[in-house]
Amino acid sequence: MADETATGPAQLKTLIVDDEPLAIERLQLLCARQEHINLVGTASDGEAAIRLTEQLEPDLLLLDIAMPGMTGLEVAKNLTGLKKAPAIIFVTAFDKFAVEAFGVAAIDYVLKPVETARLTLAISRVLERKTDQLQAPAEESPWAEEFWVPYKSELRRIAASEINRIEAERDYMRLHVGGEQGGTSYLLHQTITGLEGRLNPEKFIRLHRSHLVRRDWISGLRHDGGGIWIACLKCGTEIRIGRTHLAEAKKLAGR
Repeated sequence: MADETATGPAQLKTLIVDDEPLAIERLQLLCARQEHINLVGTASDGEAAIRLTEQLEPDLLLLDIAMPGMTGLEVAKNLTGLKKAPAIIFVTAFDKFAVEAFGVAAIDYVLKPVETARLTLAISRVLERKTDQLQAPAEESPWAEEFWVPYKSELRRIAASEINRIEAERDYMRLHVGGEQGGTSYLLHQTITGLEGRLNPEKFIRLHRSHLVRRDWISGLRHDGGGIWIACLKCGTEIRIGRTHLAEAKKLAGR
């Protein structure tokens, strides 16, 4: 575990795993510039990675995916049963394994060639996760706390609490985040029913077959006199409430 001491910043005991010597060398150089990294070893294959993890008990693995023999994904799956399993940042030249990577609880997914700023961001996420784990209650929430979404040449982590509303666009969901004066949106390959099942119903409400909204983002409800109800959002957007969802929506106003 990373510890904050009087002599320096929190340190993450780190193991680099990659079958390419040049890739290991580059990561070693990048890690030398990171104040939170304490490099304890390197491994060139999956079997060695597991063996060294059991011996050294690192806090963090910088783990390649495409390796001969045991892949990085298989290494991650094998390590989940450890009492002190390390955090994992996948470092790979391929973006096609992202969904599988986060399926084994990776904290980040960094594409090669690795840039210093991108590695720093990934490490900050590991430190943040460790802090959250120390402060978290004993019982883990069954609801999704975050989503990883494609953004340009990387994957970006979006906290569920940052999402204001979600709208369906064919086979994708558009996640809207940001303040009342505008924001950003990201596409996630997921059905709206599947996404609804992952979100805390005390925080989010289904208003329409193609819309999910964070409850506290709704500023009011109104009807047009013809039996059609509209949800007014803090950002100014208005969403027609589907008939099958109207009763639940009216509960927001105690009706």
